[in-house]
Amino acid sequence: MTTEMLHRIQFGLTISFHFIFPPMSLGVGLVLIIFGVKSVRTKDPKWRQLSMFWVKIYGLIFAMGIATGIVQEFEFGTNWADYSRFVGNIFGSLLAAEGIFAFMLEGGFLGLMLFGGSKLGNKMWLFATTMVVAGATLSATWIVMANSWMQTPQGYEIKDVGYGDQAFMTSFREVVFTPSFGPRILHLIAACWMVGTSLVISVAAYYLLKKRHVELAKTMIRVALPIFTVLAVLQVVLFGANQAIEVTNQQPEKLAAMEGLYKSTTCAPMYIIGWTDPDNETTTGISIPCLLSFLSYQDPQAEVTGLEAFPKDEWANASVVFQVYHLMIDLGMLFIAIGGLACILWIWKRKLWDQRWMLWVLVSSIVMTELATLSGWWTAEFGRQPWVVWQVLKTAGAESPNVTFSQVAFSIGMFVVLYAIVFTMFISLLNRMIKQGPPPPEEEGASESLPDSFGEIFRHRSRVSSGGD
Repeated sequence: MTTEMLHRIQFGLTISFHFIFPPMSLGVGLVLIIFGVKSVRTKDPKWRQLSMFWVKIYGLIFAMGIATGIVQEFEFGTNWADYSRFVGNIFGSLLAAEGIFAFMLEGGFLGLMLFGGSKLGNKMWLFATTMVVAGATLSATWIVMANSWMQTPQGYEIKDVGYGDQAFMTSFREVVFTPSFGPRILHLIAACWMVGTSLVISVAAYYLLKKRHVELAKTMIRVALPIFTVLAVLQVVLFGANQAIEVTNQQPEKLAAMEGLYKSTTCAPMYIIGWTDPDNETTTGISIPCLLSFLSYQDPQAEVTGLEAFPKDEWANASVVFQVYHLMIDLGMLFIAIGGLACILWIWKRKLWDQRWMLWVLVSSIVMTELATLSGWWTAEFGRQPWVVWQVLKTAGAESPNVTFSQVAFSIGMFVVLYAIVFTMFISLLNRMIKQGPPPPEEEGASESLPDSFGEIFRHRSRVSSGGD
């Protein structure tokens, strides 16, 4: 075990823990916007009731995402100082743009969204919510832009600045819109929406099992389940397939590791489940003949390049990459089956509400979607090794040279204990919110007297300040 490996373990643990929360917040944010639009259009109190329930959960998830995300910024200095020195001129621009365009948008409206529900009309609350969700989406977009540059770097030049090489931006457009950015952002946003809708479905199914808030639970499922099912199909047949093509074109050795393909092969199979033998450089399991060739090149007889075509010291760990990639793929296929079957049971004589076994499956869907999203992230990051910036900077040359083995080992132990406590608190608070359930419905028309524009808010404040009615 080397110090470099400990750095990787610590960063992997902390960023994986952080990555539990942003997909949930983006997905729940989408559902909140839908609830808000329904509330404005129909003026049915149930939509505002659902909005006020889910905005509390959104606030908890959002807070966890912020708290755990700050750690990564410090780790770039404490664990990856040479990486920060090398890419700082490029990463700094992207992270600054995230702060200007995303954080300010979120920060400006977050208070109105979280605490203005009882003081704002439906339109104003919907506007604030939309701005926060748009800011969160922009934040995710800038992060994916930065990570995509690490996967497929372009628009830069390397200069010797006297104390080592540094990358300098030559084209902002090329840095932002790398070849991998488009497929990756679509794949990620769809995954986030699936995680958020699965959380809504999970809570609704729990209420149906407990015979609580039954009508509201049915409404949640009617909104979230179709979105989840459509996205599950699109993830497999469109967004995921497009990203596989991008990896084929830009990172063929990563594709070979993902499929455990050691030798270049025509009519290359795609495995459904299997395992690799790195000693004998073979892969066995259940596979579909020629499918990998077809998905990669739209030609079932095309040759897919194997790991043997690349220097062995530049191979990713195929055993790990293969397993996490196929975990994501298999879960994606399972989501299509779950969503499709649930929709059939819902449409066919409304049998879904009484099928307890199916409701328990839906309750567990949030765990499965989180695992699938994490597996996709692990595939992208493990598959890039041994490079931290693809074909430019190796991970071994990116660590902080003055941090010792024992220091990193201690910090890993500290983070494990701290995050275990934090996650326990999160689950406890989330469980309490779910058990409390949605607030009682407001009287019809009660929200219509609340300020529904900035002008009305300022006029209302003016009347209050002057002691008027």
